[in-house]
Amino acid sequence: MYTRDLLSSPTGTVGAFLLLAALWGSSFVAIEAGLAYFPPLLFAGVRYALAGVAVLAYATVVSDRWIPRDPDEWLGVGVAGALVIAAYHGLLYVGELHVSGAIAAVIVSLSPVLTAAFAALLLPNERLGPLEIGGFALGVIGVAVIADPGGAGLMAGGDGALLGGLSPELLGVALVFLSAVSFSVGAVLLRPLRTDLPIAALQGWAMVVGAGLLFGGAAVTGESPASIVWNATSIVSLTYLTVLSGIVGFLLYFALLDAVGPTQLHLVSYVEPVVAAVGSWIVLGHLIGGEAILGFVAILAGFAALERREIAAYVASHHGFGS
Repeated sequence: MYTRDLLSSPTGTVGAFLLLAALWGSSFVAIEAGLAYFPPLLFAGVRYALAGVAVLAYATVVSDRWIPRDPDEWLGVGVAGALVIAAYHGLLYVGELHVSGAIAAVIVSLSPVLTAAFAALLLPNERLGPLEIGGFALGVIGVAVIADPGGAGLMAGGDGALLGGLSPELLGVALVFLSAVSFSVGAVLLRPLRTDLPIAALQGWAMVVGAGLLFGGAAVTGESPASIVWNATSIVSLTYLTVLSGIVGFLLYFALLDAVGPTQLHLVSYVEPVVAAVGSWIVLGHLIGGEAILGFVAILAGFAALERREIAAYVASHHGFGS
């Protein structure tokens, strides 16, 4: 059965949304578990090399074409590969060496807020009013609350040692925040570059290009494949991230993007931290503190302020459904 058939009913759409949130939210926990056995950039590179080949293969089957054919399309692939795949995941994986997957998921949930802010700065027809600026400020405050310079509550078992004046936890928060910035800038820069290249082909090529950049970064920083430890945990983590969070997750994403649009799909970012927090507690025994919960609420309020018109329009269009 095709994904469009599964999304032909409200129940199917909600189920697909929740499944995507579960797959992507749990990926933060899988990354945290796998980092005990993989160098971070190699870990991300292997994941996206495998997933990229699979998504490109999917694109050859479902799309009328899958090879970019002009400079604008290749530029879009380059932007997505460099910022949305390589920089985002490289910074995220290194950041998760210092903070838990649950904390990382909360910080990454700021991405829709950052995307709206960067769109106002970089695109000519976008602007932020006072309420939107307030929403952006709320999101940043949320991250500041999570950062908690004292280091309390960020990650179970933190040793508090300083790295260049930063605690490991604060360094991890900064790296994950920069990963969300990279993702958001990439998403904004892609808007004027959109062509009729199918989204599955764009994403597949971006994964392959991003994997190449991650492998290059691993070589520059001295990461070696010999340092990978192959055992049951590392294999399960890599397989889960590649097949379920990567291939299946992105196929669901493509289908939902067509079904509900980008604004509603952004809401998945606010279910992911809940999944990550529960998964981190069950699998790794990590609990997030009150600061992280308060920060998440601030980020969610910021998103609601920034996207209030789109949310109101969506609610209005579904009011009285079936009457």
